[in-house]
This record gives sequence, C-alpha cells and structure tokens, in this order.
Amino acid sequence: MPKKGVIPIYLLKYFIITILPWIELRGAIPLAIKNNDALAVPLIIFSNMLIFFPVYFGMELVYEHIKPTSFIKRKLEKTREKAKPYVEKYGVLGLLVFVAIPLPGTGAYAGSAAAWLLNLSWKKSVFAVAGGVLVAGIIVLVLSKGFALVF
Repeated sequence: MPKKGVIPIYLLKYFIITILPWIELRGAIPLAIKNNDALAVPLIIFSNMLIFFPVYFGMELVYEHIKPTSFIKRKLEKTREKAKPYVEKYGVLGLLVFVAIPLPGTGAYAGSAAAWLLNLSWKKSVFAVAGGVLVAGIIVLVLSKGFALVF
C-alpha cells in the first residue's frame, strides 16, 4: 500500500502520456479507462492543465529563435490561425472552447501557444486553458466510458 500523499508509480505512465503533444489527455484517459484506472483521471486532467505554464512562458523565450521556414514555426502559425476566429468572436471564452474540442491540435499545448501568439493575458488565458482541459477531459471520459460499455 502506498504511503499517504505519495502518487503510486504506476500512475506515472498516464502523466507521461498526458504531457506528450498531440496526445495529451485524449490518449491518457481512454488508456486509464481501458486499464480500469479511473482514479487516474483527475491526475491526467490536472497534469494537462499544467502544460500551460511552460508553453506560454516558454514561447517568449524561444519563438524569435525558431526559423521562419521550420516545421515548428509552420505548426505554430497554423495553430494561431485555427484559434484566432474563436478568440476574435468570443474572447478568452473562445480560447476555452478551442481547447475543449477534443481533437488533435486543439488541446492545452495549442491553446497555450495560441494565447501567447494572440497576445492574450496569461492570467486570463490560464483559466481558459484549464477550463478547456476540464471540459475536454469530461468529454473524453464520457466517450471512453461509453465506448468501454459498448465493447
């Protein structure tokens, strides 16, 4: 039995999957449900929320050093263009909706990068990204549970 306050080591796999770009909680939650580890879901959601800080603040440090023709720069510009209509129409709430859509390219990484690229306040953006991650987590959890019941 693990000591009180210590996260069991077997949960580390969910944390690692959650922090992988383009996989995030969309891959970790279904795996947790498949493995009957539903108690891992809060850890997965919280871990995914924490991605905001290194991405948002890291963008300021690295963006100007990324070559304009690089794959990363093209992906970032594509992310900006995907998020821009949501943010222009609904403001920070639009960022939450963008992050909440559980499709590749719209999660915490994309939302955090988009917030920085669109010059949104980090204080408002962190709540929008966290809220979007929570909504996406609930959607993925419901879909995963439903899929597990059917199959």
